[in-house]
Amino acid sequence: MAVGHSVDPAVWQITFDELMTRIAGRFGRVEPRRTARAYLSGLLSDTERKNCWWLAEHAGHAGPEAMQRLLRTTCWQADEIRDDVRDYVIEQLGHPSGVLIVDETGFIKKGTGSAGVQRQYTGTAGKIENSQIGVFLAYASPRGRALIDRRLYLPKTSWLADAPRCAVAKVPDQAAFATKPALAGQMIAAALDAAAPAAWVSGDEVYGQDPHLRHLLEERAVGYVLAIAGNRRVNLEGTDLPAARISAKVADRHWHHYSAGAGAKGPRYYAWAWARIDADRSGHHWLLIRRNTTTGELAFYRCYAPAPMPLLTLVRIAGVRWAVEESFQAAKGQVGLDHYQVRTWTGWHRHITLAMLALAFLAAIAAAQGPADDRQIPLTMPEIRRLLAVIVLSPPRSIGETLRWSQWRRRHQARAQQAHYQRRSQP
Repeated sequence: MAVGHSVDPAVWQITFDELMTRIAGRFGRVEPRRTARAYLSGLLSDTERKNCWWLAEHAGHAGPEAMQRLLRTTCWQADEIRDDVRDYVIEQLGHPSGVLIVDETGFIKKGTGSAGVQRQYTGTAGKIENSQIGVFLAYASPRGRALIDRRLYLPKTSWLADAPRCAVAKVPDQAAFATKPALAGQMIAAALDAAAPAAWVSGDEVYGQDPHLRHLLEERAVGYVLAIAGNRRVNLEGTDLPAARISAKVADRHWHHYSAGAGAKGPRYYAWAWARIDADRSGHHWLLIRRNTTTGELAFYRCYAPAPMPLLTLVRIAGVRWAVEESFQAAKGQVGLDHYQVRTWTGWHRHITLAMLALAFLAAIAAAQGPADDRQIPLTMPEIRRLLAVIVLSPPRSIGETLRWSQWRRRHQARAQQAHYQRRSQP
């Protein structure tokens, strides 16, 4: 098979086996351990959908029951494997210039039974939709990027104030309301306590506007570059002014042309300016301003560091924030982060955690590549996943087995359709 020098199926298989061995102790019995391995193999496969039906078919199971039990009732703790994911990513991608990035993503859902679902704004759809919101923490370094933590956002009024609804969705009794920035703070603190090599945190406006999150980072002497809206006020030379008004005062000679990092079409150049703010507080604080040189569109960031920093460093951290968007795209497109068909709190966390583990494995394979050359680009995560599916993880498949699963799926869909019609026809 004529592929690049970085493709070694034997090494990839060993790496996968080592990862499975790493989490084996999280399962008390051999059966769920085997099912978890099959689940991970399915997430990394070229299966069209990554829900229990399709993953069971890929594994050669007679039905989806084992996969469903893995997510619903089998005895294992998703948070323990979440910690394994975080430690694995730190080992494989850890670098002194690493950055922790917080962001949320939406999961479009139908109905009202899925834990945390309600009509709310989600950037996934770009509008208000019936959806769940997950807050995630990503780790990015020169070696790669991956998701290392997750929290399901539970709305206060529609969920936590409705105990019967929470009970049906298996929401733990100890679950308490937390804002998205508070959830981000929990994940950042856990990553720092786990010795994640990161001196910086980045996030969008949801997190930049929260003073409690900024205070937590300053207390731990962790630098941040957090986006804020143009109408947010900052203290400049003793006067509180909106960030947009400060940008209007920047002279032409104070704008600097820097790249925020490589994009799909080359370096992402913007004009940048900065101003020292909050002079009466400890540490060093800046307002960072980004201007699109074509459209003139402005973006603003609150920045902090315990020591003086050059402008170019702040620009680099601002540019790294897009790594979390790329991680969401890869997680949803390659390992089925949003393909689940579970409604409970436990089921959501288990599927999401296993998808994060699959993504971390792809990131580790990508990071282990040899030096790039001029003849071919480095292997991307989509290409690694495709090659894994073809030359490492694909089980033998017979026509009879494929037809049997097609018949099973259509029978199940017919029963579900009949049940829906009966329920809707009731007065």
